[in-house]
Parts: sequence; C-alpha cells; structure tokens
Amino acid sequence: MKIPVVDFSPWYNTQDDSSRRRVARELVEACQKVGFVYIVNHSLSELLLDKTFDWMRCLFDLSDEEKMRAPHPEGWAVHRGYSWPGLEKVSQVMSTGDDEEIRMKLREVPDVKEIYDIGSEQNTDQPNQWIPDETLPGFRDFMVQFYSECHKLGNEILRALAVGLNLQDELYLTEKHSGYNNQLRLLHYLPVPAEELEQERTARCPAHTDWSSMTMLFQDDCGGLEVEDISRPGTFVPATPLKNAIVMNIGDLLQMWSNDRLRSTNHRVGLPQLSDRFQGSNRMTRERFSIPYFMGPDPDSIIECIPSCMSEENPAKYPPTTQAEYNKMRASMMY
Repeated sequence: MKIPVVDFSPWYNTQDDSSRRRVARELVEACQKVGFVYIVNHSLSELLLDKTFDWMRCLFDLSDEEKMRAPHPEGWAVHRGYSWPGLEKVSQVMSTGDDEEIRMKLREVPDVKEIYDIGSEQNTDQPNQWIPDETLPGFRDFMVQFYSECHKLGNEILRALAVGLNLQDELYLTEKHSGYNNQLRLLHYLPVPAEELEQERTARCPAHTDWSSMTMLFQDDCGGLEVEDISRPGTFVPATPLKNAIVMNIGDLLQMWSNDRLRSTNHRVGLPQLSDRFQGSNRMTRERFSIPYFMGPDPDSIIECIPSCMSEENPAKYPPTTQAEYNKMRASMMY
C-alpha cells in the first residue's frame, strides 16, 4: 500500500471547475482506498510551518514547573493544556460505563509523550489553558492565529470532499464545522531506549483511529507514523515525512457520515524508520515532534448518513448520534 499524494493547488482556481472536481475525486479516491493522503501545495506556507515547530520546541524546552502552569484539567471532559508523560493513554477502547479496571489495564504500558492541546478561544465548554505570557511571550498570539489558518484550510478540504461525494451543497460539511470544536495538538515524543518499545514495555502512540471528522498532520523529519494496510489487516506501512506536506486522514465521524465510503484507518507511532533513528550506544530513539489539527463538528451536530452515500441496496449502517455523545465514549478512556 502506498499513501497517495494530491496536489491541492488547482482547487483554489475557482475559474476552472473541471480541475477542482479532479482534485475532489482524487481526495475521495484516496480516502476510500487508504484513508490517508499527502496534500501538497496547500495554503500554509513553509515559513509558517517552520515557525510553528520553532514555537513548539520552545514550549517543550520549558522546565516541568513552567509547563505545569497550564496543566490539563483533571478528568476527560476538558481536553486542553499540558499533559505530562503517562497522563494520556491512546486506545481504541470505548467507554461502557464501568471502566476502571479497563483503564488500569491499558496503562500497564504507558505512552511516552508530552502534549499541549489548544482549542477555540470562543469555546467556553473547553477553555484553553495558556502558558502565562511572561513565561513564553508571543506563544498564545501565534497559536491562536495558526489555529485559525488551519481551520480555513480544513474547511477547503471539507468542501472538496463534499464535491467528491457528489453532494449538491458544497458547504454541507463546512456548515457543521464552525471551528468552535476543533483541536490543535502539539506533540513531543520523548527519547526512549529502543528496547523499551521493541519489548512493548512502553509505547509512543498505539494503533487507533481518530474520533474527529478528519485530521491534518504536520510532522518533522524523524518518522515513526505508520498506517494500517486495509488489504492486510495488522500490517502497517510507514507514512514517511514529506517536507511541507499535510498528512490528512479521515476520522470516525466522516466514516459514519459517508456510510463507510471514506475510511477511518488505524494508525500508530512506533520506532522511526530513518537510518539515523537511534542515538548513542544504548540505542535511544530520536525525539519526534508532530502537530495534528483535528476538525471536529460542533457538539450538537447530528452525525447521520449523507444522502448521496446511501440507497435501497446500501442503507445507512450507523444510527444517528451527536459529536458530544461519540466524544464522551472515546475521550473518557484516555485520562
């Protein structure tokens, strides 16, 4: 399996409808066959992305005491601020109500990463937890602007997917994604002895699907992201870093919306694939930085089958739900 590459630049040519539709078809085809796609020639500049990674490194270079001035709130309901290594455990397990034993079992193999989560400044249900300005001057202003730029690009991708799915209304999906419920995540995978990962005593990010509509990922040159081959379940292939490309993948909600036409594919972060992935005689892995931006519909949005994705021969496979209901089932197992 190879992850397709789609040149997004023709989508911005509003005078050439055939080119826009070709981009839309290529996106949908990639999301049907793989669930992942590299998007190149998008609207985010190389300079902006480089600055974002610089800011992220400055953040994670702070002392533990300074980072803990914006801690992730206790519990799962508010998904903001700084999460120290071991706090979060990514899994594919959903809440069933009596989960304490399951949570303890999952955490026998901790995830070795630290995280900083940012949302919309207008989202009072999920208030941001900011590092004080005197600790990291300019960080908040920059990240608020970057959040907005990612939302604009995400909406263009959602519009293209709507066209590729033959929806009459190109804005069908974007109207459900106001930006209120998106999430910008800064991720730092700490150096760890390779043997710890190989023997599964620790993990970076275990196999899972995303519980958003879609994800746009920016990654450094370290490598380690792997995508499950749909034709060979249990087999994972590298999503090798491609400079300035977005790795876009479908989340659970768009798979439900599209009646399984678009695929929310398992993926994980493991050992880097590159030749310089280890450092020193004790085979310490390189640190890795990545930035996923999750496009989430507004909490009360109804997730139900898109009309063009069902028929008498192919009825809706999922009962209607809301983003808030699905989010609770997934998020409550993570913290």
